Amino acid sequence: MCTAATYRTKDFYFGRTLDNERSFGEEVTVTPRNFPLHFIEAMDLPAHYALIGMACVLENYPLYYDAVNEKGLSMAGLNFVGNAVYHSSRKGRDNIAQFELIPWLLSQCATVGEARLLLEKLNLLDTPFSPGLPPAQLHWLIADRESAITVEPVAEGLKIYENPVGVLTNNPPFDMQMFALNNYRALSAKLTPDTFAPGLPLRAYSLGLGGLGLPGDLSSQSRFVRAVFTKLNAVSGQGETESVSQFFHIMGAVDQPRGCSELENGGYETTLYTSCCNADRGVYYYTSYSNRQITAVELHRENLEGRTLARYPLILEEQIRVQNAEAGG
Repeated sequence: MCTAATYRTKDFYFGRTLDNERSFGEEVTVTPRNFPLHFIEAMDLPAHYALIGMACVLENYPLYYDAVNEKGLSMAGLNFVGNAVYHSSRKGRDNIAQFELIPWLLSQCATVGEARLLLEKLNLLDTPFSPGLPPAQLHWLIADRESAITVEPVAEGLKIYENPVGVLTNNPPFDMQMFALNNYRALSAKLTPDTFAPGLPLRAYSLGLGGLGLPGDLSSQSRFVRAVFTKLNAVSGQGETESVSQFFHIMGAVDQPRGCSELENGGYETTLYTSCCNADRGVYYYTSYSNRQITAVELHRENLEGRTLARYPLILEEQIRVQNAEAGG
């Protein structure tokens, strides 16, 4: 279970939480412009836009969970179990395996508009990456600084939705997630007037009563509502530090502590990492479950004309700064 969101101050930001029982060895991964991208059926791309994001690298192939390219186009895949439908190869279509979709789109497209043009001819293949790694059931949030869309491969075909809130979680399908916001139309960041009943004055005993009824559970629908409310009411300064800090606070509204979402096997789903990428500048920030200090990897510090992946394992050990470390005993 995961949550992805966009945010805009002076710059444009894109990020997500990855909620799972265990890590698969994901790393912050930079794909430079001349790293050869091979696809099962589509034409290889020996030269393309550079990418930065979180990926599990297998057989020297970056299996991106989320990524941003050097033009600022951003994309994240989120679990869509029970609804995602892939197909065998179809003549006259761009046949792309599910695990190839993020590098295929971000390597070629600079905007959401350009991505939509490619998506019109897309057929998502059910081909696994390897015999032991079947295709994950996903849907995707794709965004630039001007707009966002949700892409869902369902039984009826590939659906593309305008995403006016710039947020995506998991099930149900996106149109149902958006419709559910109607149930919370009375919520407000402000103190709302007393309208309970005529002649019965009720006391506003606390701040925050305008948000009473905001769902607090960890289900994907509730996380969607909570993330949208938090994001659209969040106020931030324009600077980089303020913006990044506020984005992590927004995503903190959907953070999953270990022990609160138990799985059938007795394990627990936790927020393995939270990311925030300044898509305009190519700076990828992250925190992990066991390390709350924000770490950054900068796209433009790498050799973007190179032919090899740059990989940065996550810093997982908690980084605690002792403020009075130099004080005398």
